[in-house]
Amino acid sequence: MRQLFDRLEDRHGLDNLTSLSRQVVLASYIALLVLLSYGGLTMHNVAEGGMTPILFRVLPLILFLPSILGKRPRGHAWLAFVSLLYFMQGVMIATLPDRAWLGMLEILASLALFIGSMCYARFRSRQQRQ
Repeated sequence: MRQLFDRLEDRHGLDNLTSLSRQVVLASYIALLVLLSYGGLTMHNVAEGGMTPILFRVLPLILFLPSILGKRPRGHAWLAFVSLLYFMQGVMIATLPDRAWLGMLEILASLALFIGSMCYARFRSRQQRQ
């Protein structure tokens, strides 16, 4: 795996890979926030529980917003691990017959967030060392 990343860095350049992975992180982060908010609104009765179910779904992602805006590689590495929780949640939602499409979209967004965050953490930390 390390050789693959080294070849990518040689071929495309570290700056290009860092900016591409950052774009993937931002796009998938926003997509996951939208999907979680929509899923929270449709799956829970807002009148009964208020906004609490939506807040519990979105809060872990919002806690990583300073790391994303600050472009910190360590925060992105931790975000990658948290995105795996949303991957598992998406798999569970995908088993529901009427919500399979929502679960699949959540799986794809969380997987893109995981890959983008891990790549950004690697490329940005190597960029800072140079």
